[in-house]
Amino acid sequence: MTPPTDPFTAFAPALAGPPRLEPTDVSYVLEDTSLGRMLLAVRDDGRVLTTAFAPDAAHEQHWLERVAQRVSPRVLRHPRPTDAVRRALEDFLAGRARQVAVEPDLALLSDFQRLVLTGLAASVGYGRRTTYAALAQHLGRPRAARAVGTALAGNPLCVTLPCHRVLPAAGGVGGYAGGPAAKEALLALEARSAG
Repeated sequence: MTPPTDPFTAFAPALAGPPRLEPTDVSYVLEDTSLGRMLLAVRDDGRVLTTAFAPDAAHEQHWLERVAQRVSPRVLRHPRPTDAVRRALEDFLAGRARQVAVEPDLALLSDFQRLVLTGLAASVGYGRRTTYAALAQHLGRPRAARAVGTALAGNPLCVTLPCHRVLPAAGGVGGYAGGPAAKEALLALEARSAG
């Protein structure tokens, strides 16, 4: 008599450890920071596409769709490639660094956003503040304060490109993608660390 065979042997693959992920064009992770939940996305060469607030599934979907449309549909939730940006963001938020020390990729920015955000980063340093109107004036667009505000509101590189340093001339902190408490926390962090 022949020994009975297990009919399920063919369906039991050999275990060879965790799955190996294929290379992708964009890797991302959802990171809980001291400011709130953020979506961090990087290209395969390490350049950072987003450090954007994503407090819920709708915001997460919004940023992932923008990345897929503007950069590549090959987007994978994969934390390891985001290690450098996670460390740099953590260092900044802990006050150990004066900038998020990564190479930003501006692919998700419109031409006007590029003008506004690069002009802001070049002219308003750590611990300093400006107004929407003053930034518009600095950019040679004195009548574009409202457009500057709109460009900053859609910043995919929050904290990395420091739109939190722009305030309304009338006072208060104004709008911010992470909410007013996050903007106040960033301003307070820079005020403490800049002194």
